[in-house]
Amino acid sequence: TDIEPFIRDAIASGQREQAYLARIGHRGPLPPINFLAVSGGGDDGAFGAGLLVGWSATGTRPEFKGVTGVSTGALIAPFAFLGPEEDDALRAVYTTIGPANVLEPRSLLAALTSDGMADNRPLGELISSRINAEFLARIAREYQDKGRLLLIATTNLDARRPVVWNMGAIASSADPRALDLFRNIMLASAAIPGAFPPTMIDVEVDGKPYQEMHVDGGAMAQVFLYPPRMFDLVRQQGLKVPPRARSVYVIRNARLDPDWAAVERSTLTIVGRAISSLIQTQGVGDLYRIYLTAQHDGLDYNLAYIGADFKAEHKEDFDTTYMRALFDYGYQLARKGYPWQKTPPGLAAARNPDSTQGARKPN
Repeated sequence: TDIEPFIRDAIASGQREQAYLARIGHRGPLPPINFLAVSGGGDDGAFGAGLLVGWSATGTRPEFKGVTGVSTGALIAPFAFLGPEEDDALRAVYTTIGPANVLEPRSLLAALTSDGMADNRPLGELISSRINAEFLARIAREYQDKGRLLLIATTNLDARRPVVWNMGAIASSADPRALDLFRNIMLASAAIPGAFPPTMIDVEVDGKPYQEMHVDGGAMAQVFLYPPRMFDLVRQQGLKVPPRARSVYVIRNARLDPDWAAVERSTLTIVGRAISSLIQTQGVGDLYRIYLTAQHDGLDYNLAYIGADFKAEHKEDFDTTYMRALFDYGYQLARKGYPWQKTPPGLAAARNPDSTQGARKPN
């Protein structure tokens, strides 16, 4: 990903925030800020949705300076960005839908000769039912007035590159196509390659109209914060990174322990299991990358993920019963005070095998 847009957005975001603080009469040091990064994970996104709603119930959930989302995290991120008033929407999306609300299966012949095993038109309709002009206006106000950032990642399959979209800038655009673009980016970020059709996004190159093929952002990263060297590059340009307390909360919508399953000896089953193993490993690597970035830049690192104690049966993708159980699991953990992990999995034990520390509750 090109780092220059990140730097420009970060600088502009800081300027808008400082103007906002001046308007409300803030004096003295800059207040602490919090970032939220929500990962992919398909229907396991019910965990993150439940955790956020349960966190709201404690009265301690902060307003996030920046929210990032990938795949199912891209579906959660806009609602998380707008705060607890969107908790009912999160609950509805992750506890009342079933497979028919997400996909339309295709015949084997159609699947093999078209652009996906299933049609994700129902998911597009679900997104459109929740994301309207009024929703976009609220996103735009937070972006313009306070300098808050909402970022969603897709994968440009033509270029084999991740693309991070500034959703606040899109929401603030006067372009009549802004609403459709906002919805299409959310749909694209959740379009698992091969499972769902890609989303074609209209762009202009050298004055000529062109369509880019965008798919699930998880093809490049399961979760992201910002480029690792961004603060250093800002300083290299002669700009200051103002001192303040910074925290990042990472929600990994997946288990991190290997889940055993007897694999059927068939091509599709073997390929599917191998790909899911690759995704799991990639996701753990992303957690380490964010952790190292946080350590370098002085951010307080906090990690949540689905524990090995969650045992609900998963009969099919987007199984309503499973998603309700997982939502409630995340909700109850957060409601009691989620034990945020301070390091990625395995790191605390590697540093101090006898230590039982490494978790704390949100403040």
